[in-house]
Amino acid sequence: MHADVHHLLHTARASELHCRATAFRLPRTSLRSRVGWTLVEVGLRLTQSRDTAATSAPRASAFRTA
Repeated sequence: MHADVHHLLHTARASELHCRATAFRLPRTSLRSRVGWTLVEVGLRLTQSRDTAATSAPRASAFRTA
């Protein structure tokens, strides 16, 4: 296959794929809101792990002094 024919086929296929991809593109959100929701998720994970660690740790009243 000649290089120019290969280039034309590639260009046609690329434009077809580009048109299909625009149909599935998600709406863009601002960086500020994405960072905000990420911080909320991290905070929820930290509080969840802290709650489970506190319930599994022995209580101070369980230890007796001599």
